[in-house]
Amino acid sequence: MEVSYALLLLSLGILSGCYGTIVGAGGGFIFVPALLLILNMEPALAAGSGLFIVLINSLAGIAGYARQGKIKFRLGLKIAIGAFPGALIGVWLLQRYSSQTFFIIFATTLLILGLFLLIKSRPNSDTRSSSYNEVSSTVDTTGNTKWILLLGLFMGTLSSYLGIGGGWLLVPVLIYMFKVPTHLATATSIFSLCLYSTVGVVTQLIYNHIDWMTVLWGGIGVILGAQLGVILSQKIPGKIIIQMLSLLLIVIGIRMYFQ
Repeated sequence: MEVSYALLLLSLGILSGCYGTIVGAGGGFIFVPALLLILNMEPALAAGSGLFIVLINSLAGIAGYARQGKIKFRLGLKIAIGAFPGALIGVWLLQRYSSQTFFIIFATTLLILGLFLLIKSRPNSDTRSSSYNEVSSTVDTTGNTKWILLLGLFMGTLSSYLGIGGGWLLVPVLIYMFKVPTHLATATSIFSLCLYSTVGVVTQLIYNHIDWMTVLWGGIGVILGAQLGVILSQKIPGKIIIQMLSLLLIVIGIRMYFQ
């Protein structure tokens, strides 16, 4: 592997790891489009390698968010339980419907969600520093178990099919439907993402959809980026986090239509 190629993957990893940890999306929604658009990687291979990067990113981000007390572990576990079978479905779909279908679904999903987040005002008040635990105690999702499990099923399927995690969709759903404060939603998303992306990664390994050099250099990058993202997330208001996520989704979605 050329040094320039390795440095490119490392840089992409740092960028996607930092940004993905801040917005709770795992970084795959930057890394996978880069593999497709810049490195011209085959969709199935990009999805498999990207999902592995998402797993590394989420593992690196969990420790920092746990220390800050931002993770809703029970909620994240429920989402992951629903996502386990979805992860298997997503890989199965990828085996049969990739290429042009892959790009169209990917671009349309990103664009719609990005536009929604851009025009929708965030209903929760911003939660910062010392207010995390106080706000966390008021969040109650016990009566929504069925919907949370269904949400997890959809997240798992989408995550494995696109290889970009699913936090970019999970975070807005937690905020707007389940009224979870932004910072808690992003941290919980990273936690659940770590659990259910493991199933997808194992399945991708079985199908041999992993480019190991990409995972190596990209993985080193996302580990570094995730630590930076955890630190920066304490300084960024929730409203700005949503705007960061929405604008990036729109840009990537539009660009994907021209691939």
